[in-house]
Amino acid sequence: MRVLIAPDCFGGTLTAREAADAIATGWREAKPDDVIVERPLADGGPGFVDVLHAALGGDIRCITVTGPLGKPVEARWLTVSAAGVRTAYIESAEACGLHLIQAELRPESCETATTRGVGELIAAAVADNDVITVGLGGSGTTDGGAGMLAALSDTGIDLTDISLVAASDVENALLGPHGAARTFGPQKGASPEAVERLEAKLAAMDVLKPVSDVPGAGAAGGLGAALLSLGATVKSGAGLVRELSGLDAALDDADVVITGEGSFDWQSLRGKLITAVAGGAAERGVPCIAIAGQVSVGRREMGAAGVQEAYSVSDHVGSVQKSIADARKSVIATAQHVARQWSRQGR
Repeated sequence: MRVLIAPDCFGGTLTAREAADAIATGWREAKPDDVIVERPLADGGPGFVDVLHAALGGDIRCITVTGPLGKPVEARWLTVSAAGVRTAYIESAEACGLHLIQAELRPESCETATTRGVGELIAAAVADNDVITVGLGGSGTTDGGAGMLAALSDTGIDLTDISLVAASDVENALLGPHGAARTFGPQKGASPEAVERLEAKLAAMDVLKPVSDVPGAGAAGGLGAALLSLGATVKSGAGLVRELSGLDAALDDADVVITGEGSFDWQSLRGKLITAVAGGAAERGVPCIAIAGQVSVGRREMGAAGVQEAYSVSDHVGSVQKSIADARKSVIATAQHVARQWSRQGR
C-alpha cells in the first residue's frame, strides 16, 4: 500500500516533521512492505515557516523582536521568489506564541500579552518583498492586534504597495460565543471574568469593528481582524499549505492518508489542518485516518469532515501523562496499531 502521512504538529510535544517521522516509523515497523510518503504540514500556526521552507526552499531571515511578555525573542520569516514576485511568510507564533509564556504566568499574561513583535517582523520584511503572508495560530495573545498596529505605526512603514495575506488556522469571527476571547481565551489562561474583560476590550476597538464578523477575524486573539483592517486578504492557512506543499499530487498517489494533531476536537472542524487533508482525501475516495494526542470529536462529526476513524494516543498508551512523557514513543506505538488495522483496507 501507498501511505501518505501528513500531520500538523502535536502541541508542544512534536513538530509536524517529528510527528510525521514518528508515525512513519511505527507504520514501517508494523508493515515494512508499504510505501510511505511523509508530508509534514501546518495550518498557519507553529511550524508554518519550517513546513513552507521544506516545500519551497527560499531564504530564512532572523531578527530579535518584542515577545508576548515584552522581552526580546528571536523570530524568523521565510522569503521565496517565484515568477518575479517575492513573498515573505511570517509565523506569528514565533513572536507571540503561547509556547513563549510559562504556564504559571498565563492567568495574568492573557490580558497583557502583546503582538508587537509581529508588527516588527512585518516592518522588517517589507523592504524586499511584494507580498507578506502572516500565519495565524498558536498565539498567547488576545490584544486584537493592538501591539502589531502600534509597532507598524511607530516604524512609519508604508504598506500601500504591499499585498497582505492573513493565513488563518480557524474561521472564527472576532466576537461572540465563537470569537477570539470566549473560544480561545481559556486556553491562554483566562478566567471567566478575564474572558468577559477581553471580549469587551475587543468590542471597543473601533478599528476592528468593520471587519469583526469576517471569518478568520478571531484568529490569533484578534490578530486576524487587525490584519483585515490593514487590507489583508484572509486565506485558509491549511489550504495555502496544501497548495504550496504539493499535497494534492501526493494525495493522487495514496491508498490511505494519515493526518493528525495534538487535540482532535470541535475546533479542528473549523478550518484546521485535519479538515483540509481529509477533504482532499475525500475528493479522491481515499480513506483518511487521524492520529491525535486526544480525540473528542464524535464519529458523526468526524465522518462529515471526511475522517473515517480517529485514534487517541493518550487512550492507546493509557493516559495523557504517559503520552506526553515520551511523545515520540507513544505516537510510534499508536501508529503500529493503526497500521495493523488499516494496511489491508486501502483502495
